[in-house]
Amino acid sequence: MRDVNPPSSPAPVFLAGPTAVGKSAIALGWAERIGGEIISVDSMQVYRGLDIGTAKPSPAEQARVPHHLIDVADLAEAFDAAKFLRLAQAAVQTVQARGRVPIFCGGTGLYFKAWLEGLGDAPPADAAVRAELAATPLAELLVELKQRDPECFARIDRQNPRRVVRALEVIRLTGQPFSKQRAEWNAERGATGQAPTVIGLTREPEDLRARIEARVDAMFAAGLVDETSRLLTAGLERNPTAMQAIGYRQVVEHLRGERGLSETIALVKTRTWQFARRQRTWLRRQLPVVWVPLTADAAPAAVAECLPWQGART
Repeated sequence: MRDVNPPSSPAPVFLAGPTAVGKSAIALGWAERIGGEIISVDSMQVYRGLDIGTAKPSPAEQARVPHHLIDVADLAEAFDAAKFLRLAQAAVQTVQARGRVPIFCGGTGLYFKAWLEGLGDAPPADAAVRAELAATPLAELLVELKQRDPECFARIDRQNPRRVVRALEVIRLTGQPFSKQRAEWNAERGATGQAPTVIGLTREPEDLRARIEARVDAMFAAGLVDETSRLLTAGLERNPTAMQAIGYRQVVEHLRGERGLSETIALVKTRTWQFARRQRTWLRRQLPVVWVPLTADAAPAAVAECLPWQGART
């Protein structure tokens, strides 16, 4: 793999954590402090049009500090970790060529792992196999997964059809357990050749849940329902990845008449809280994270001033 961190280039740094923990605001201050540019590690912010529901950085924030890997895909496009890796490599080269620090910031753990450790040798998507799996009820897929790969079944997010489908797709194409493929992830440290530390932000559960609920209220007040309605016209339902985005999926169901608005808002809060807990667990188990606890009154600028950075160059 091509060296994307040439001699004398500022080494990338990594900031992760669950949704609503405060990553974006802290990353802005960190970027200004160390002369950095932000590379978004968010599987939904890549899509043009998914703005309110993904808490995408505002135009003012993107003008304040350059951001990369935001609005790089149309709703009609598939986007996965392999595409993230290619675009992230190009972004890092661009940022380093300016003598600035690449700051990977986000909550999509799989993308962090792809960058740090590589993608392994899992086969590419097979349209026929994937279509057959996608047409099968999730309950039946889970039965098959439990039979063919109990380890994967025990660890996978069983409420995420996209991940279940991908696991079974790999199993059917290779004849090997998906968990075995993940265990043999590229040991050469992927795109970096290094094993850098990931800084993880965390909060007390009560604090994080209150922040999540406030964020969801703000999203609906900002027009999430109208945004989702426009996205449906643009083909949101035809993109299975984008339709997994928490908030949009529930609002689509609301627009179909499946539940009222207040019930939908409450459900989005619950689903977001559950997702945040899964994010933290995944990061803890899968990445070399050093956790930085945040208090409820922590100012983003003050936190950014305390984040470790030695100005290291490789």
